[in-house]
Amino acid sequence: MIFGLGRKQPPPLGIDIGSTAIKLVELSRADRASGAGHQVTRYAIEPLVPSAMAEKKIADIEAVGQGIARALRRAGSKTKRAAVAISGSAVITKTITLAGGLSEADIEAQIQLEADQYIPFPLEEVNIDFDIIGPSPANPGMVDVLLAATRRENVEDRIAALEAAGLKAEIVDVEAYAMELACNQILGGGPFAEPSVQTLAVADIGATTTTLHVMRNGQVAYTREQKFGGLQLINEVQQRHGISRDEATTKVVNGDWPAGFETEILTPFREAMVQQIGRALQFFYSATTINRVDRILLAGAAASLPKLDRLIAERLEITTSVGNPFAHMTISKDLSSTALNRDAPALMIAAGLALRGCL
Repeated sequence: MIFGLGRKQPPPLGIDIGSTAIKLVELSRADRASGAGHQVTRYAIEPLVPSAMAEKKIADIEAVGQGIARALRRAGSKTKRAAVAISGSAVITKTITLAGGLSEADIEAQIQLEADQYIPFPLEEVNIDFDIIGPSPANPGMVDVLLAATRRENVEDRIAALEAAGLKAEIVDVEAYAMELACNQILGGGPFAEPSVQTLAVADIGATTTTLHVMRNGQVAYTREQKFGGLQLINEVQQRHGISRDEATTKVVNGDWPAGFETEILTPFREAMVQQIGRALQFFYSATTINRVDRILLAGAAASLPKLDRLIAERLEITTSVGNPFAHMTISKDLSSTALNRDAPALMIAAGLALRGCL
């Protein structure tokens, strides 16, 4: 979704403003000889101060802007345009059916006239955008249109944070659709190139929230957020061993496990994560006519925890793997492929945003 911001320019940065960190990805077109469509030229992950975000909303624009500026310096990027995303819980989406043959201007005018039927907020307080899906299967001569709306402050705060870092907001997307692009990239271009994967569940394990996206034939069909994330693991390490949060984070990320970590902390966390994902899938099954997903893809920083994918696959009896949106891309010689592959699951949304700018 593009909330009224033009884009037909060179690729912008993909910047994921998370609850605890800024994730930045810069892509370029790969040379034809490589056989890849894109090259990863730069990336960075930069922690945010705890007061910068409240849930997934920006609480301190200046602090977030400073975090973005630090990420830019860490990556060494000179690009001044960026794509950001808004959490799905802050966005209202609805598929509506309109007469076929209307121009985009006509569709926009009609949506503005009828938007109060779909949006439970005063229209002057929201940003609205739409995307034409295509002919309506159930209504010959009509077209299905995806409508998206969010409170204006959600867009304006992200634009202001980017501007504080010296960037221009070129694209404001929705996290679920950025994730969709990243997943299609992983599976070979969408809809999913692997014919056996018609229904894909993506468990995005964030710091405070785990979001389940279910994609059907390459498009987001269902999203659910649950209050459980990697920060609970960090907090447990911090409390058990009397160290700072930064120290605990470093130990977990680097695999520098404290004594007893595997049995006392990591194993219970993995078990809890399996339960969370299983519960989210049950909600999906009960809300739809689908009773099975073909594959689970893990995203987020905690996705790379040892044996997590194996445990989920065994308990839920569904093929499970860790997401890497860069698997089919070339990597700049200036980057460490080892470090990038380690960080790849946490960069899914940022990679999807960077891909959006390359369309």
